[in-house]
Amino acid sequence: MNVLEVKNLTKRFGGITAVNNASFSVQEGSVFGLIGRNGAGKTTTIRMMLNIYFPDEGEVFFRGAKIEQNFKDSVGYLPEERGLYKKMKVIDMLLFLAELKGKKGSEVNKTALQYLESFDLADRKNSKIEDLSKGNQQKVQFISTVLHDPDFLIFDEPFSGLDPINTNLLKEIILEMKNKGKVVIFSTHLMEFAEKMCDSIAMIDKGKIILNGKLSTIKEKFASKNVSLNYSGNLSFLNNHPLVESVENFGNSTGIRLKNENTDQELLKILMANNITIKNFNVDEISLHEIFVMHAGKENGDVQ
Repeated sequence: MNVLEVKNLTKRFGGITAVNNASFSVQEGSVFGLIGRNGAGKTTTIRMMLNIYFPDEGEVFFRGAKIEQNFKDSVGYLPEERGLYKKMKVIDMLLFLAELKGKKGSEVNKTALQYLESFDLADRKNSKIEDLSKGNQQKVQFISTVLHDPDFLIFDEPFSGLDPINTNLLKEIILEMKNKGKVVIFSTHLMEFAEKMCDSIAMIDKGKIILNGKLSTIKEKFASKNVSLNYSGNLSFLNNHPLVESVENFGNSTGIRLKNENTDQELLKILMANNITIKNFNVDEISLHEIFVMHAGKENGDVQ
């Protein structure tokens, strides 16, 4: 069942169309990724979903009803541009923001302390926000987003600036929220996080949704002509080869896109004939990063 439906959203700023006729839906109890490059239109889309920006065209529906101005009060929202009161103490900041969402008392105080412990911030609970590092400020902001226990969570670039340990902790908490039946939307330009965490995605580029649906279905669709290769040797002979649509180097592996299905064995013979030492040859495997590179435009956008 769709809990959120975004229908034909468009937003213009002067002569720039930041979001162009964007539509997608989010199911109950799922993790949904709004993915794309910086400047693709992700943040503008989220702000329209929360009525921070009013769309020039289109509508957003939550559980079948058009969202109202107070919709954002029932959502846990972590904005890309973080905002905390620098002079407040950490624990006071968290309890204040929870109270704004209607939660106060000993239980929310206990939960706040548990989160601070999880993020290794318990000893900083009485520190002023301004005395924390940027990374620790971000952790406090994340705790404030989930502390009031909302059923609907939106994270805009949540992994930005976090070290690997706290990134993993944040991922675990997001997946825990999903297991509790909550709906999670996060935007990111980091394809590896989306691939590991999302049930469904909408890929946005230059303000337009260019791919949309279940991640497993999308990967299955685009993997049928894809080969993932680990090798040693020189692949330059594949440039402009009639069998090959594209070759993409991903560092530890290379993705080869074939022009036609069921030509992988022919490719294998050609590689061996050209003295390529093959360490790994996987057919029908494709990463979300490869799909993104394949479909996203090459010019940099300017809108957020």
